[in-house]
Amino acid sequence: MYEDPSRWAITLQSYVQLTMLQQHILPQVHALNRKESVKMLMKKITFLFSLSSFTMPAVDYAVLTEWFNWIVTNVNIPIDLIVYLQTAPETCHERLRIRCRNEEQVIPLEYLEALHQLHEDWLIRQTSFKVPAPVLVIPADHDVQMMLKQYEDHKEKIMHPVCKRSAT
Repeated sequence: MYEDPSRWAITLQSYVQLTMLQQHILPQVHALNRKESVKMLMKKITFLFSLSSFTMPAVDYAVLTEWFNWIVTNVNIPIDLIVYLQTAPETCHERLRIRCRNEEQVIPLEYLEALHQLHEDWLIRQTSFKVPAPVLVIPADHDVQMMLKQYEDHKEKIMHPVCKRSAT
């Protein structure tokens, strides 16, 4: 996708939307010794990546937009909390370099900067797309030990968000 985005962006984004939708509509299961169920997903069905219309032809972008709008309108996907691991594009780029996966070595910093801007516009400035739940922002430019500490500091908020659905 990164080597030839105009060819592969629609394929990747369609597949991402499909698999995220499949994960979101699976029934929740109760964890051991817990009364309530918890479902944590990497990301909600999101328009962010397809908002990067610079990576695909306009017709593909239009089709993906229609598909996304249909999902949002016709499928109930409740969400209680968004945890935004706010990371600088330079940090992400360095982590890709260190991880050394062949397919990620071609990802330009400019692409990560564009995605970062989209996340900031959506989750921080809330200007690009309606935020469907409260946003917990956790700075994530830190090493693993500091991230574990931050997780522990926020564990209660993450594992037991105030459910907006129970109030309605």
